[in-house]
Amino acid sequence: MNATRAVLWDMDGTLVDSEELHWICWRETMANEGVVITREQFLASFGQRNDAIISRWLGAASTPERIERIGNAKEELYRHLVRTKGVSPLPGVASWLQRLHSRGWLQAIASSAPRANIEAVLEALAAAHVFDAIVSAEDVHRGKPDPEVYLTAAARVGVSPDRCIVLEDAVAGIEGACNAGMKSIGVSPDGKHLPADVVVRSLDQLDSDAFERLVVSQ
Repeated sequence: MNATRAVLWDMDGTLVDSEELHWICWRETMANEGVVITREQFLASFGQRNDAIISRWLGAASTPERIERIGNAKEELYRHLVRTKGVSPLPGVASWLQRLHSRGWLQAIASSAPRANIEAVLEALAAAHVFDAIVSAEDVHRGKPDPEVYLTAAARVGVSPDRCIVLEDAVAGIEGACNAGMKSIGVSPDGKHLPADVVVRSLDQLDSDAFERLVVSQ
C-alpha cells in the first residue's frame, strides 16, 4: 500500500453542508452593522476569504479594524451554531473518509475557513483522527484560485502535488487545484459545471477506484 499520495478536502460544501449556517451568520452579523445582504450576494461569496467578502460588501466604509471585528463576530456565531445545532457530512463523505484512511491515503483539510471553525466541524463529525494536516485561513496569504492553500497542505503531509487529489465544490477551488498541478474531483449537487477531472452530484456516486485511477493517470 502506497502512502505517498493524498486527498486534500475543501470543507464548506464538500465535507459538510454548511451553507445555511453560514447564510444565517452572515445575514445577522451584517444586519448588526446596518448592512442588508441578499442571498445572491452571499452565494456569490461562498468559499472566499472573509476579508475579501466583507471589504466588497462594505465598500468605502471598510477599514481593517472593522473587517476584522465583523469577521470575528460572524465566525463566533458560526461556531456556536455548529456546537448547538450540529452539522452533517454530505452524502458519501463519511464512508470515503474511512475508506481512504484504510487504504493508506493521507488526508488534509485545505480550507479558507478559520482554524477554529475547522476544529469545531471536525469535532462535530468525530472525524479529526482521519486527517493528517489542517490548512486554514491563518496559514495562507492568498485565497483560491491561488494554489497556496493546496501547495501548503501537500507540503504538510509530505506528498508531491502530482500525487494529490483535491475535493472541491467551487470553481475557484478547482482552478486552484489545477494551478497547483493537482487532479481534482468536483462535487456539484445542482449539476452546475465545474472544470474538474471528475464531477459528481455527490461523493456516494463516485466509482470505488476513482481516486486510484486519477493518480495512475498522472
